Amino acid sequence: MAKKNAQKSEVTQSKNVTQTKSADSKNDRDGFQPTQFLAETKDELAKVAWPSRQQVISESAAVILMVTLVSTTIYFVDNLFRWLAGRVF
Repeated sequence: MAKKNAQKSEVTQSKNVTQTKSADSKNDRDGFQPTQFLAETKDELAKVAWPSRQQVISESAAVILMVTLVSTTIYFVDNLFRWLAGRVF
């Protein structure tokens, strides 16, 4: 039973892929249409889950803090290795 369902699913997927390929090839022949592109872009941007202002601020602060911490750590490790290299050589 599960095998039949898997086979049906594969057939359905291959039909969908074939339909998509034929639709894509038709669009390729039509060329680039700026108005259609802009309309589709607007539709896709409407689907985006935009973060709230507070979320943007807090995540930006977290990124700035992490960059500062990592750069400070690299600075101190670099100075440590420079000091050790001066002692050895």
